[in-house]
Amino acid sequence: MKLSLCTDVLGDLSFTEMLDKVKSLGIDAVEMTAGGWGGCKHVPTQELLADENKLKSYKAEIEKRGMEIAALNCSGNPLCPGEMGELHTKTIYDTAVLAGKLGVKKLVMMSGLPAGGPEDKTPNWITSTVSWPDYMVETVRYQWEDVAIPWWKKFVAHCKENGVEQIAIEEFPCQLVYNPVTLWKLRNAVDPMIGMNLDPSHLMVMGADPIAAARALKGALYHIHGKDARIERGLCDVNGLPESKPVTDCENRTWNYVAVGCGKDLQWWKEFFSVCHMMGYDGYVSLEMEDLTMSVEAGLNTSIDALNQTISK
Repeated sequence: MKLSLCTDVLGDLSFTEMLDKVKSLGIDAVEMTAGGWGGCKHVPTQELLADENKLKSYKAEIEKRGMEIAALNCSGNPLCPGEMGELHTKTIYDTAVLAGKLGVKKLVMMSGLPAGGPEDKTPNWITSTVSWPDYMVETVRYQWEDVAIPWWKKFVAHCKENGVEQIAIEEFPCQLVYNPVTLWKLRNAVDPMIGMNLDPSHLMVMGADPIAAARALKGALYHIHGKDARIERGLCDVNGLPESKPVTDCENRTWNYVAVGCGKDLQWWKEFFSVCHMMGYDGYVSLEMEDLTMSVEAGLNTSIDALNQTISK
């Protein structure tokens, strides 16, 4: 495995400044947002698609530093009804075209989440039993069969036309794919090009075990985000894991995203990467630093130190 960095954390730096900063951290690969919800701070997708010279210069900046693009990230909600879904679909399709031009073989994405029915305007995440109220049976059928599977079949065909080989879906809460069983459901219905970007932090805060999940994903583990979470003592015991407070309200949340090693200890991380390697994964681990309890610099240094001690190189 090799370490890469999700570069949105350095969004205040220009593209070349960001590359130099990443290189100074001892990292030779980047995962950059190019569509969807991402700020796209370091990938001017439309400019690069429109100007071949800009595209060549862009690639040259990466190559002259001996660096690589681990993946392009276009996480968003293309299944959302209305303007958001249309916009995200367009930027995601464009990201696949750009990936082909850059020689990037992997996209990191989210599955998206449809509305609860054809007349609804807001995405609806069903997490309770469908046994009662019984209207949820039709909601789930509609979301998968009428919206998600057809969209993904078309997008997979588009990716193949542009040389993309893997789509790694992040198991984010409030998405149709949020755990291994829903990943397999989409993959089996669409195409084995679809696999998972295993972000252990999301499974932690949903009460699952990422190590067990890695075993369940054998053959479909396409990417890993190096990201930790901490269940906050006392608060979770009272209020449980579901948490709707803003991420900036760290002190009062029942859980927080934290630097790697500040949630699970290094022994846990060693086992996690060992199991991922046993399941056949030997690709990039992209550090996604979203710890708001410390400075960006401290979070980066803490996480890089922990990952360098634990990934299965």
